[in-house]
Order: sequence, then C-alpha cells, then structure tokens
Amino acid sequence: MRRVATAARPDWRAKAAECGFGFHTIDDAPYWDESAYYAFTLREIEDDLEAPSEELHAMALDLVDRIVGSERHMQQLAIPEPYRDWIAQSWRRRDPHLYGRLDFAYDGSGPAKLYELNYDTPTSLFEAAFFQWQWLEDQLARGQLPAGSDQFNSIQESLVEAFGTIARRITRPFHFAAVRDSAEDQGTVAYLRDCALQAGIDGALLAIEDIGLSEDGRFTDLDDHVIGCLFKLYPLEDLFRESFGSYLPRAGLQLIEPPWKALLSNKGILPLLWEAHPGHPNLLPAEFDTGGELPRGWVRKPLHSREGANIAMHLADGRELATGGPYGGPCIRQACHPLSAFDGHHPLVGSWLVGERACGIGLREDSTLVTQDSARFVPHAIVEEARGVLIA
Repeated sequence: MRRVATAARPDWRAKAAECGFGFHTIDDAPYWDESAYYAFTLREIEDDLEAPSEELHAMALDLVDRIVGSERHMQQLAIPEPYRDWIAQSWRRRDPHLYGRLDFAYDGSGPAKLYELNYDTPTSLFEAAFFQWQWLEDQLARGQLPAGSDQFNSIQESLVEAFGTIARRITRPFHFAAVRDSAEDQGTVAYLRDCALQAGIDGALLAIEDIGLSEDGRFTDLDDHVIGCLFKLYPLEDLFRESFGSYLPRAGLQLIEPPWKALLSNKGILPLLWEAHPGHPNLLPAEFDTGGELPRGWVRKPLHSREGANIAMHLADGRELATGGPYGGPCIRQACHPLSAFDGHHPLVGSWLVGERACGIGLREDSTLVTQDSARFVPHAIVEEARGVLIA
C-alpha cells in the first residue's frame, strides 16, 4: 500500500455535476481529492481487507442473538427500554438489511485493525461505489494508471442485487428519506434510490422533516399516504429521542436499515466483540468506560458519535488529542492504534459490506489522527506487482 501523486482529470467537476455529485466541495473545502490515489496489491485487498471484513461481520451478527436476549447488554448499549422488544423482534424475524461499513486502520504492514462499525447510516457510499470507479476508468483511458489496474469495487452491483432481495420480501409502498438541507445525505439517498429502481423498486423521495403521522399512529408522506417501507438516512438513536420515535414500535413500518442495526452501529459492540474474541488480530482491546482519567495508550469514544466528534485520545508517548462535538452519554475505551502517515496524510480504510459480502473500499484521509467531517475522500486502485517491484 502506498500513496501515489497523480494528475487530476481536467473535467472531473463537470463529470461530478453530470452525475449529481454536488457535495464534492463542502464549506469551500475539497472533499473529493483525486490529486493522489492509494495503490494496493491484490493480496493486500483479498487477505488483509476483504476476508477479515467478512469474518468480523459474521462475528458481529453472532453477537446479536446474545444481545437481544440480555437486558444487561441492552443497558450497556444504552438502548432505551421502550425499543428493546421492537429491536429484538426485528432480529428474530431477520428483517432484511442492506449495507454497512467497517472502518480500519491499515497501512499494508500488518493486520487491519477495526476502529468501529457503521451499520445504520454509513455515508461516503456514492463516492466509493460510483465516482471512484468512474475515476478509475477515466484514468486508465488517459494513461494515468498502469495498464491492468483494477479496483476493489463491486458495491453498486451488490446494492442492486440486495435491493432485488428486499423487493421479493417487501410489497409495501417504499420511500427514501434524508435531512432536507444535507446535500451529502440527499445525494446518497438519490443514488440508493437509483440502485433500487434498477432492482424494480420505485420508491418516492421525501425529506425526513416532511414525514407525518396519521390519527392511528402510522407514518405518512406529504400526500397522506401511509409509508409501508422507509429507507431513512437518519440515525436510529436520534429517532429514539424524538417525539415521533415513540410511535415506531407500533407503526407497522418496515425500516431499512432495520431496528436490529441499532445494536451494531453502537460502539458498545466493540467491547462485546473483544470479550467474545480476545486477541483476535483484527480487533483492538476495548472495554466499557467507567470514567476517570484516560490512561496512556487508550481512546475514549461515546457510544453514539459520528465523523470523529467527541473523541479523546491519550497516546502512548503522552500526547493528548481531543475533538469537540455534540455527543455525550456513556462511552467505551479502545486501545490506541494511531493511523499511519502517508506524506503527512492519515488514511482510514472504509470496507463496505452489502448483505453479507465485502464488496469494496473507500479511503478518507485527514491531516490529524482523528478522521473528522473535514476528511477528504481519495480514490484507490489495485496495482499488480511485477518482479517484486510495485508498478505505479
């Protein structure tokens, strides 16, 4: 694995506009960055990222049975009591799910280390599935990549296939919703709707703020039609705290992602994974935080936080880092395994799973050790080795 500087496509902004990638620049700062790419060997992809992703995913699913049958685990994950049976029933029915992203620290020199699971509202999907694939094809055609370069990326095909499976199980009216004023979330949901259309699901788009409630406690769209199935790019834990959330367990609403994903998008899954699989090469030691001073060599994370917010890090050399943000509540501690630096950039590898299959990666890099909302998305390529020398 290495970071390779390269010439950007002169027309990439026009191509972004053509396909609806309107959030390539956020707050006047670049989000999409194709001035470089990360080169991987096929072995690194298959052995160090793809296979561990599927193994960790299976390990996490195995824990769900244990969690839904344990009030102690539900309390540890801070799942509000009114939603526990609803979540458990969703799992026991095996309500269908779509996707998830595992975030890894990885630099090619050892096992990828799991930072967290993003299994409810993972973003960076459109740029990973579609735009970086377009980048690969264009750069190959322009001679900016070695002939035969590839990409670990069958995300879009996997999404269409997964929506096809969902379509066979769900016959209710389908809607897609995200926060009205979030260009990123709206773009992601529009992309997912397009994938669903390819699978035969014709779902309507609406803003999450426009969802209403009928007199009998069911959720409705702007035309007062009952919503039967809803893909919502909106955190379940936020819904739990809102007044409309109390209707969820009895509204007869099929959610994508399903309620049981609230257990796996919770950072409390990390101590439970470590407890079940101590010493696993892809896991970092983790425990539920009891407060007090953070020891050297540990990171403190709230159970629910996103985009690197409210992280406290006490490095082994004594340095301390902390990020602000809106998240509080119970936390976990995780052993500190800092991201490696490539030319001053710290990449985080997001490994995508659709259904039960690992099907692609996307990399976000930050100038600090914590990957925050200001991180840039950088494409990747699989570049084969020849005679022991990496061609790039």
